[in-house]
Amino acid sequence: MSRIGKLPITLPKGVEVKMDGNKVSVKGPNGVLEETFSPEITIKLENGIITVERPSDEPRIRALHGTTRALLNNMVVGCAKGFEIVLEYNGVGYRAELKGKDLLLNLGFSHPVNFPAPDGITYDVDAKTRLIKVKGRDRHQVGQVAANIRMLRPPEHYHGTGIRYQGEIVKLKAGKAGKTGK
Repeated sequence: MSRIGKLPITLPKGVEVKMDGNKVSVKGPNGVLEETFSPEITIKLENGIITVERPSDEPRIRALHGTTRALLNNMVVGCAKGFEIVLEYNGVGYRAELKGKDLLLNLGFSHPVNFPAPDGITYDVDAKTRLIKVKGRDRHQVGQVAANIRMLRPPEHYHGTGIRYQGEIVKLKAGKAGKTGK
């Protein structure tokens, strides 16, 4: 049995789940998420606990079992608490600020970069600590938006400038260390 798939999901207070066959809708303080899952996997809701069961031990079905449970858990956690990814930016003249809901970035280009906030995503910028927080209810969307922001100016391996995830370690290269006077 899948270690992830067999774990039950307990619904926190304020979260409601509606199921229509293999279509699941989760409603909570942060909003509503809907997803349609494979009809081969059985999803049961009893007394505020969601369980996911599989009909056989085929490799494809076993993979769906754990994936379905993980996606359901992300929906419940996202509607209850939400997800957050923190990005750090470092570089001479690099700045980030909020312009309405959008993120305005100065990253050493000849122009500022306006990064609009998709539906369900909010930004929080702290100029003193040079951090950008990407928040939302959909884990996949939060991760994708953070990756797209990082892609604007990925970490550079000689000076360490650019945008990186908080806690990401970028190994710096030495540069022109072996230069002689010839």
